[in-house]
Amino acid sequence: MERPDEGLFSIIPRDIAIDLGTANTLIHMKGRGIVLNEPSIVALSGQDGDVVAVGRAAKEIYGKTPQHVRTIRPLKDGVVADFDATSKMINAFVRKVSRRGGLIGPIVVICVPSNITDVEKRVVIESGQEAGARRVYLIGETMAAAIGADIPIHETGAHMIVDIGGGTTEVGVIAYNATAFAESVGVAGDELNEAIVNAVRKNLNLDIGPYEAERTKIQIGSALPLGERKVTDVMGRDLISGVPKQIPVSDDMIREALSPTVDLIAKFILKCLEKLSPEISAELLKTGIVLAGGVAQLRGLDERIAKETSLKVRVADDPLTTVVRGTGRVVEDIPKYRRVCMD
Repeated sequence: MERPDEGLFSIIPRDIAIDLGTANTLIHMKGRGIVLNEPSIVALSGQDGDVVAVGRAAKEIYGKTPQHVRTIRPLKDGVVADFDATSKMINAFVRKVSRRGGLIGPIVVICVPSNITDVEKRVVIESGQEAGARRVYLIGETMAAAIGADIPIHETGAHMIVDIGGGTTEVGVIAYNATAFAESVGVAGDELNEAIVNAVRKNLNLDIGPYEAERTKIQIGSALPLGERKVTDVMGRDLISGVPKQIPVSDDMIREALSPTVDLIAKFILKCLEKLSPEISAELLKTGIVLAGGVAQLRGLDERIAKETSLKVRVADDPLTTVVRGTGRVVEDIPKYRRVCMD
């Protein structure tokens, strides 16, 4: 006996929503929820360009591949930097979550930076089409984050959302189904990881990779002093002897390393606040700021931004998936949300 999703209706694929992030790609499938959350990285054969590994598997072999295999992060600052690699990565991810091909492609909603250029829009749309989509809709990052954070976007009141991902920090103000303000800066999680790499190299004479830095940031990183001392071991190559080495590192050193980048993020938010109209500013006194994106999980970041801005700040539930949850709501009911999609 056929299951409900088999037989005749299996030729109609489920529509999907994609949060195509610099650091991670998340996919929401209509009727199923989030079905994929993996690093935005793909390993390609230099001989024929075929996909060797994608996502988590590609991350595992990062820096360990033979010369004929290229391990690529095809997105930079939230936009496509390598069209061919992005298309192959999306294709591989879509195949990973789809049971079988259909006679027609799915509708795909892709989240992009709110200030994306027309040229970049075309690249993203073509990437989706190359992956087999019959129709591609785009939605701005801050609008998707606002929907995912349960902000009442249909109301006239203004709400600020700050999405801090791997490649960019994007600040947006949402009011009455529209983005009233949006700006982004290329300072986010990657810069925090790089700061840790540089600090460990300078202070401990140890060379570590970006993913080891990211793990360290997640384990003991913070924007403000913690209530108790935290220590973790970092592993890499000793710069003096050249041999593998493991050295303990404290939260104090990591926080000091992160501080300049956290300062830049806070100053960018302040700069955006200065550009708002008096009416929007008055609204934000009531509604405050919502933080989304993976970096929103950094301990004490919400308190740090609240202190800098004198506004209420809250972190969205499960901030890493806020954007894809919002994009997923759009794909679940496109007629309802069509007006918030980009033209």
